[in-house]
Parts: sequence; C-alpha cells; structure tokens
Amino acid sequence: MNVKDLLSLKDKIVLVTGGAGRYGRPIVEALAEADATIITASRNRAAGEELAAEFRGRGLQVHALQVDQGQHDSVVQLLEDIRGRFGRLDVLVNNAVARPMKSYDSPLSDWEESMRINATGLFDLTRETAELIAASGGGTIINIASMMGLFGPDLSNYEGTDMGIPMPDYFFHKGGMIALTRYLARVLAEKKIRVNCISPGGLYAGQAERFVQNYSRKVPVGRMAEHDDIKGLVVFLASPASAYITGENILIDGGMHA
Repeated sequence: MNVKDLLSLKDKIVLVTGGAGRYGRPIVEALAEADATIITASRNRAAGEELAAEFRGRGLQVHALQVDQGQHDSVVQLLEDIRGRFGRLDVLVNNAVARPMKSYDSPLSDWEESMRINATGLFDLTRETAELIAASGGGTIINIASMMGLFGPDLSNYEGTDMGIPMPDYFFHKGGMIALTRYLARVLAEKKIRVNCISPGGLYAGQAERFVQNYSRKVPVGRMAEHDDIKGLVVFLASPASAYITGENILIDGGMHA
C-alpha cells in the first residue's frame, strides 16, 4: 500500500474527548486534516461547537457532542448519538482530563472527584466505546497520558516562579492510563481493537518565562513541545500505518529523558 494511503483516515469516524483543550485542539486538527470525520465531546458543548465551526470553515469535517465522562448515563447517551448520526465509530482518543485538585494539600474530596472522572469515568467511557468500535469491525484506541505518568516531578522547573508544584492526582491518573493501555491491548485484541498511548512532555501554553527557561535547557532539542509535535504521531497511531503496533506508550519529550 502506498504510504499516503497508509496514513489516510478517509471514511473513518473518530471520537476525541476534550477536543477543545490544550492537547485536544491539535489532535482534532491533525485527524481532520488526515480526512477523518471528527466528533469532539466534552461537558462544555459551547467550546466544542466553537471549535467545530472554526474547523468546518476550513473544509474539515468536525462535529461537537456533549458528554460528562463522570456520568454513566451521559456516556451511554453519547454513544447513542454517535450511532444514530454517524452509524459507526473507528477510533477513540481519550484526551479529556479533569483537574479538581489545586494543591498537594487539597481535601480528599478533590482526590475522590478526580478519580471519579479520570479513573472510573475514563474506564466506563472506554469500555462502552470499545463495544461500538468492535461492532464497526474493529479499530483503534489512543490514550493521551503524560511523561508525568512515567517520572516524578522535576521541582527545579518551578524555581523562580509562582506556579506551584504539579498536582498528585494527575500523576496517579496518567500512570494508571499507561498501565491500562497495556491491559486493554491484550483484552481487546480479540475484538480487533489496537490500544496505544502517547505521553507528551511539556507543551508550551504561555507559561512563565522562567519556567520555560528552566524546562527548555534540560531538553536536547532546546524547547518545549508545540502543537505540531503531537499531530503526526496521533495520525500514525490512528491509521493503518501502525497496524502492527499495540500496547505501546510513546514518549514525546524532546529527548529530556534520553
């Protein structure tokens, strides 16, 4: 098969959770540019609709639906909407994440809320969605984790800033997502579903100049990640070009942990 065909997502229906977020936007853009039909879903329907309208203005096939990942009934309704409007689903990108904890000392109720959405909710949505993908003949699940699921926080990155340290629930959630990827790659193989994971490093999003300096000098390529850095990999993992890859976690950190 020609390599352009291997990387094409023409006629594929793709669900991206949290598509209007920091990582979601370039992910939606990349998959749509590869000719997929994209459904972005999150609690904030208005943000999704705004993103979808912007991309449709460029001739890309992007649609917005609503889902509360922490509510089972909402997950079921989302899949009914997808089945009714699109008839099938080929790819799921688990990108949505809630951030209820604001500090290490946040109350346990914040930790519990994080686990309800980011652990229980993630698994619920993934398990339910996998059935729709299987009914469509198989496909791909891509989990968006983080290098923070692999390594402890480098507190020196925050020296000279007022950013504070990263929250512990995020590390717990992203580490669990990587382990779940390997589990699901085995369990869902009989349904012809491949499951892989992407663990990005720091994405530039207007952080404090001192933080950017602290971070970038530890990266061999000399900078933080940019939107285009995740686009090629997510298309590769969603496409037939990665047909022999499953159960993998791919780190995108500019060589920081080489």
